[in-house]
Amino acid sequence: MIPTQCLAAKDASGKMMRHTFNRRAVGPADVHIKIKYSGICHSDIHTAKGEWGKKSYPLCVGHEILGRVVAVGADVTKFKVGDLAGVGCFTDSCRKCDECKDGDEQYCSGEGGMHGTYGSQRPEHLHPGGITMGGYSSDIVVDEAYTIKVPEKMDVAAAAPLLCAGITCFSPFRNFGVKEGMTIGIAGLGGLGHMAVKISKAMGATVIGLTRSKGKVETALAMGCDKVIITTNPEEMKGASKSMHMIYDSISAPHSLPDYLALIKNRGTLLVVGGVPEAIEGLTQGQLLARGLNIQGSCIGGIRQTQEMINFCAEHDILSDIELIDAEPEAVDTAWDRCLRSDVKYRFVIDTAATLGRGFEASGEKKGNDD
Repeated sequence: MIPTQCLAAKDASGKMMRHTFNRRAVGPADVHIKIKYSGICHSDIHTAKGEWGKKSYPLCVGHEILGRVVAVGADVTKFKVGDLAGVGCFTDSCRKCDECKDGDEQYCSGEGGMHGTYGSQRPEHLHPGGITMGGYSSDIVVDEAYTIKVPEKMDVAAAAPLLCAGITCFSPFRNFGVKEGMTIGIAGLGGLGHMAVKISKAMGATVIGLTRSKGKVETALAMGCDKVIITTNPEEMKGASKSMHMIYDSISAPHSLPDYLALIKNRGTLLVVGGVPEAIEGLTQGQLLARGLNIQGSCIGGIRQTQEMINFCAEHDILSDIELIDAEPEAVDTAWDRCLRSDVKYRFVIDTAATLGRGFEASGEKKGNDD
């Protein structure tokens, strides 16, 4: 077993505490990573606060993980000690269903399903060791088949969010066939949206930022948008009618989908990744049928596409815009509060390697045995 320090949510309040637990020993196909950086995703907050179902506590979250390999199992061929490696949103799947065979492990329909990087528990015969614990920690052990090889030129904190925010853009863009000559709208210019701008631009598309606020126009242009449309301005919206091949909608609050459909060319696609829990209002079948429109959801991406995404971002010098914070309970609590207020440009990253160990000796932290 591998003693592991972490920051964990102590209960459904989401408040952080220092905690230690044991990672599993390195198996034949496993990679042991010393974590350098862990990005903060909105999913961490939803999960830790029990908003997506009850969880056991203390719970260590984080699925934007970047670090160095310190040990490998006897059967590992993809990694060696010293390599830079990443771990994203899941660490296992059934490996047998059609989705897994097609490289879409995130949609695994087999026994146990997709095994999330944190807060996930599969049947004991499939994955012994309890509930998964995430990247706000010192160490992680992952099967090499679910570990991403990161190019050395990306040995920076700003590469960590690519393991979630980056693949959430790259996968649907690849599947849709984004290329030069296309016009792509980006609705929601936050953590996901700013990555969508960078990646779609690198694919050759003309990128239109869509925002409710005049105050975000300058920021959107600096981000790389070719043009910005104020969605609360009727004249600007009318002038952009049927002008986009696709809109990438990362807005996580209720909003009018029909307004965005009006901007899409016939047979175009509204790609939804924001995860708004409320039902869609004002949308009729006729609005889709009359123009051959598509509304498509997308959830992260498979391992093969995640590796492709990392390589693509390295080639095009794409990184996330981040704020680096210490691995202190108070610092993460503050970062989470700021995330909920959309007060970050555009992703928080925890400096786990440099700061995680501080204060553990005197903290009186709890201990447990977890995955």
